[in-house]
Amino acid sequence: MTGINWIDIAIEILNYCILLFALLIMSSYLILAFISAFSLNKYLKKNRFVNYSILLSLPDCPKISLIAPAYNEGMTIKENVLSLLAIEYNNFDVIVVNDGSKDDSITILKESFDLVETNQVYNALIPTKEVRGIYQSSNLAFSKLIVIDKVNGGKADALNVGINISESPYIVCVDVDCIMDKDVLLKLAKFVMEETKKRLIATGGVIRIANSCVIKSGKLIEVNAPSNLLARIQVLEYLRAFLLGRMAWAKMDGLLIISGAFGLFDREIVQKCGGYNIKTVGEDMELIVRMRRYMIDNKEEYSVKYIPDPLCWTEAPESYSILRKQRSRWIRGTMETLWIHRRLFLNPKYKILGLLSYPYWLLCEYLSPIIEFLGLLITLLFIYFGILSWPYFFVLILLVYMFAVFFSILAIYTEESTYKKYVSFNDFFKLVVAGICEPIIFHPFTVYAVLRGNWEKIRGSKGWGDMTRKGFVKKENT
Repeated sequence: MTGINWIDIAIEILNYCILLFALLIMSSYLILAFISAFSLNKYLKKNRFVNYSILLSLPDCPKISLIAPAYNEGMTIKENVLSLLAIEYNNFDVIVVNDGSKDDSITILKESFDLVETNQVYNALIPTKEVRGIYQSSNLAFSKLIVIDKVNGGKADALNVGINISESPYIVCVDVDCIMDKDVLLKLAKFVMEETKKRLIATGGVIRIANSCVIKSGKLIEVNAPSNLLARIQVLEYLRAFLLGRMAWAKMDGLLIISGAFGLFDREIVQKCGGYNIKTVGEDMELIVRMRRYMIDNKEEYSVKYIPDPLCWTEAPESYSILRKQRSRWIRGTMETLWIHRRLFLNPKYKILGLLSYPYWLLCEYLSPIIEFLGLLITLLFIYFGILSWPYFFVLILLVYMFAVFFSILAIYTEESTYKKYVSFNDFFKLVVAGICEPIIFHPFTVYAVLRGNWEKIRGSKGWGDMTRKGFVKKENT
């Protein structure tokens, strides 16, 4: 009888642990959303009527290099480069690094932008793979463009090549498949020029999904909710992550990641830190953590900012196979960064980074899907053996489902009450339907992708996986 009582107690404790864990995750999301909403409202009040074009006339605007690594991007590379060149700013250049593409990327670049090889000597301050050639355009319309052809070494290596080539104090690292808003550098420059008390070492912005949007001459001219359900669900995911998550972490000075698809960095600090780490597939997260550690270790005052404006649009995977590879890479990159910088964990020297950001990322971003899977497995086993009842299981699942839908609706409401990029009722309806479907058809898949990513990491997988792209919807000039 005593043994049975101990088993009952253990089961009761486990039930409460599962419930408390679910409540912890949900409450943390709500707290972050509240802080984000407060910060976003303050930002919009301050910047809603700013005339950024005034900065075009200022002679002391910081010079910025846009660095865009490209690997097998032939399907969209012309439009992507046109988008970068079309940005409104008076002091920037565009450095496209062809990372040994196996498709016709370099040929398309040469033909589209009248490229000719230069005699420029490559100075590898950060060690990289061999550079085959450095090209510039013979067409004055593309005078800001520099194209580098190099031996394949991965995205981090390609970015390091661009950093070596750049002569600007600030670099903006972007994915070449992204479409940038025309005033993106003006908004970044404003942040740089406003920060006078501390050294701004990095800032990032919101990434949005461009699937089913219309592109003309490298510019996004029409925003639509994706016709593909998987891409539409990722719209919600990005809204939650950027508007209701990272905004809060930036407010608390605890941001651990600047998205690899779009981020501005102090080039000198990046070089002092050794550039991007080529041994991790999560080089974007690892770099910002290393930069912050460098500044704290050297007792230098610094800041990391975040811009909630939708500045960059990217193509999301529309197939489960491509998405699985992406999410596997993300979780492997997270694992590597957390391990490399494990000294941060609960270390008061690093303040909020060590006492809050790192533990949160470890528990809620990395371990959460694993704990969720194990909790579900244990619960189903208990039900099978008659220890727990189905009603308890369904109540718990219903609670989690309702919260997930509520949080997605909250993200849609935040978007509609601020930037209103999705103007039609049809788009709004599509996003709401996606929010209702996501917990059933998308979330279980992401848990599977995380588990598989962990297994691939244990087996020693280091690859990125092929990110085949469909290409943007184009509207021809008339």
